[in-house]
Amino acid sequence: MAAERVDGDDSRRNFLYIATGAFATVGSGLAAWPLIHQMNPAADVLALASTEVDLSPLAVGQSITVKWRGKPVFIRHRTPEEIEQAQAADPSEMKDYQPDLERVQNPEWLIVVGVCTHLGCIPLGQKNTDAKGDWNGWFCPCHGSHYDTSGRIRKGPAPENLQIPEYVFLDEATVKIG
Repeated sequence: MAAERVDGDDSRRNFLYIATGAFATVGSGLAAWPLIHQMNPAADVLALASTEVDLSPLAVGQSITVKWRGKPVFIRHRTPEEIEQAQAADPSEMKDYQPDLERVQNPEWLIVVGVCTHLGCIPLGQKNTDAKGDWNGWFCPCHGSHYDTSGRIRKGPAPENLQIPEYVFLDEATVKIG
């Protein structure tokens, strides 16, 4: 003889399934939270969310490197020839074309994050003795990426131009990055 089913058994079983699933979901979320939270930037990195740079010591043709959020930022006081070369570039020769005027706020100053967009190397070109690549900008010797005087990729495996950080000129001689 088979046992008879009571009507309340189905609803009780459904409640137990739902309650167990909800408990497991909340428990998984609470267990994962410390792992996700540890991926946030450290306090010292957040403290460098912006930096001000005095540009007055830079002569035309000079470059400096500053740290911002743990990354190098290249600041170049471009010569009239570099500006002309960047503005006259042929878009058909570029992987990631961007007009020079979209990459700068003031044509005399180029500000880019100095990290190669291929594998994160630091390109050469900041010092007068560095190899600057075929377009007189930057050269990443690790894999052969060449960037022009506007930080645009011109040759090599890098897929994108050097990134432009958020920045604003506070006056003619001071820029705030970040």
